[in-house]
Amino acid sequence: MSNSRLPGLPVCIFLLLLTLVCRPTLAQNKSPNLLKDGDRVVFLGNSIFENEFQYGYLELALTTRFADKGITFRNLGWTGDNVWGEARSTYTNPPTPYEHLMEDITKAAPTIVFLAYGGVEAQEGQAGVSHFKEGLNKLIDKIESLGARAVLLSTIPVVSSDTSQHIDARNADLELYSKAISDVASQRGKQFIDIYTSILNTSKKADIIENTVHLNETGYYYLADVLEKALGLPSERETSTITIAKPTPYSSNVKILTDSKDNNVIARFVAADKYLPLPFPQASSWVGSDANVIRIIGLKKGYYTLTSANEQVVTASAKEWEKGVEIKQGPQFEQSARIREMIIRKNELHFFQYRPLNQTYIIGFRKYEQGRHVQGLEEQNILIKWLEGQIILNSELKEVVYELRKLE
Repeated sequence: MSNSRLPGLPVCIFLLLLTLVCRPTLAQNKSPNLLKDGDRVVFLGNSIFENEFQYGYLELALTTRFADKGITFRNLGWTGDNVWGEARSTYTNPPTPYEHLMEDITKAAPTIVFLAYGGVEAQEGQAGVSHFKEGLNKLIDKIESLGARAVLLSTIPVVSSDTSQHIDARNADLELYSKAISDVASQRGKQFIDIYTSILNTSKKADIIENTVHLNETGYYYLADVLEKALGLPSERETSTITIAKPTPYSSNVKILTDSKDNNVIARFVAADKYLPLPFPQASSWVGSDANVIRIIGLKKGYYTLTSANEQVVTASAKEWEKGVEIKQGPQFEQSARIREMIIRKNELHFFQYRPLNQTYIIGFRKYEQGRHVQGLEEQNILIKWLEGQIILNSELKEVVYELRKLE
């Protein structure tokens, strides 16, 4: 495609002066080498990670921000679990619950582990802090013995309007254990991410928690944004400003395209984004700001439709375009939604592989009855690895061509 005006181009097609207004990047140097080629990220903790595997936002966020890296993920979250792995008990002993936890971590072969514990342990109050710290330190020792890095997350608050649940007392204990996690992280030189405060503040203006203690889909969408910022990754939106003015071939990271044969096209351009956006939660009255903004200045009064690949993206008035219109759908959202679907499917396969429903009969003390199915569990690795390959291949940012037409 040429960036210069073509002979015979209809007069009604205005060339554009495009100025890209770049967004600020938060804490750019906080984690410049967070992930590298071939890394394996493991999410280890209680229900905050187990519940997330059905949404995939945390993995999608890291995948799209490191689209040029071959990053893989394993979700080892276990509802009700603590730093001693007590929720991982089975009818087979050995392994003990703690040995089970150690086996899970080892088999995952991590290079970086996000740890999210403390919510269950906080029920012990002040009396349990010392025991909790001991277990957390032992977990970090195990992670380091595998040559991996640990990133520690705080607890999350309890949110409820039911006064009989003693919310204030419960949250005081959760804050106490968040402080304990922060102390251990400081002593061990590990990164600590406070998600407690952000989630508590957001829960006051949006429905992000269900059953008082679990994040819903919108909650995980928001948590992905919190982690991105804490890790120093780009997460805020960009604004691309387009001015109908004198001819110019291109400006900054935005390209003007002048090869349209459609006389109704007022502007044809590519706004070069840095990464794929996260698809918005389906049932939500509030979402974050993972939507880029396009401003088009100099349009005559009326309504204008922005399309891509012959599909409508958004329609707005000239006045609204001048102020800036959020791009909340289109090819890039469709691309990220497909990747998210593959992530969820891959995580489902892994979940039932390392936590089979009939575990006692396949790998437990009654494996003499159904132990032959172990091979079937191992063969699921083929599908898991295939999906991982597809996720990586499809995460590369594709160029999106936009066309603006006046709505008659």
